[in-house]
Amino acid sequence: MSNFLDQFIEDIKTNVPGYVAVTVTEVSTGVCYVSHSESADFDPEIASAYNLEVVKAKQNAIKALGLTSNIQDILITLNNQIHIIDLSENGEYFIYLAVDSTKANLGMTRALLKKYKKDVVSQL
Repeated sequence: MSNFLDQFIEDIKTNVPGYVAVTVTEVSTGVCYVSHSESADFDPEIASAYNLEVVKAKQNAIKALGLTSNIQDILITLNNQIHIIDLSENGEYFIYLAVDSTKANLGMTRALLKKYKKDVVSQL
């Protein structure tokens, strides 16, 4: 794993309240460059593979509707978790982040993810 990806994972683990899991995945190939989970029962690479299908479906819907906008992020709210799929500006990569909704603040989580995403996207 590259140093900047190691640092990204460490920053997320240390600074995002309620952190559960994170991945960085390439959209075109589905290659997961890095993943980490706080729980052995939560496989972030499997979650990332399914979330790739969500991203592709939404991209197809945007195209079918003739929209010129790009996806910034996709938010999935579960009973006890929040899942964020945050795409790079060029749409080539996404960061998947899961947090415990009882410990996380959505605004703070999104702000921290945006902060740490800049370093990852600039290196990939």
